Amino acid sequence: MNDPRPAAAEPELRTTRLSLRRPVEGDIGAIFAIHRDPETCRHNPGDALGRFTEAEALYRRWNDQWERYGYGYWTVRQHGSDRPLGFCGVKVMELHGTNVLNLFYRFATSAWGQGFAGEAATAVTAWVSLNVPDRTLIARIRPANIASHRVAVRAGLTRAPHLDGPGHDGFDRIYAKEQPQPEPSPSPAP
Repeated sequence: MNDPRPAAAEPELRTTRLSLRRPVEGDIGAIFAIHRDPETCRHNPGDALGRFTEAEALYRRWNDQWERYGYGYWTVRQHGSDRPLGFCGVKVMELHGTNVLNLFYRFATSAWGQGFAGEAATAVTAWVSLNVPDRTLIARIRPANIASHRVAVRAGLTRAPHLDGPGHDGFDRIYAKEQPQPEPSPSPAP
């Protein structure tokens, strides 16, 4: 994946209620707490963590993404709070032979049902549109994960059933950010 590194992401994305910042080592405890909760990984059991050392390794992979590309996953907090609600961001991956950005969001169960995931995912989608416009943005979602489907739609992605297929933990339904279509060339006059 020889991807030219874009300008580094803003150190913080802000929404009406949320602050999204690049993860730091101090976030490893939250990474562990959120990823060891069976409910947060119900639809993606392969993402569940059982040991703190796994959270440390996951943080290193996230940090490596930031070092390599200048973007990745953000830690999400409410304004004025030090407690992470969850994580939202993008990673470079391959889908059907094409490099894409996969939109990720995972929040503590205490943050569910309050619109935080949709708000964060919308901010990340807007950032991608401005900073990595040449890369297709997708979200891979298990069919039964209704809440995640809603978040993807709220963030501006639409169903792309032609991209559906097997994923790491099961079948993935794909949502994608619509790419602007090129203007058709005028036909020559007869």
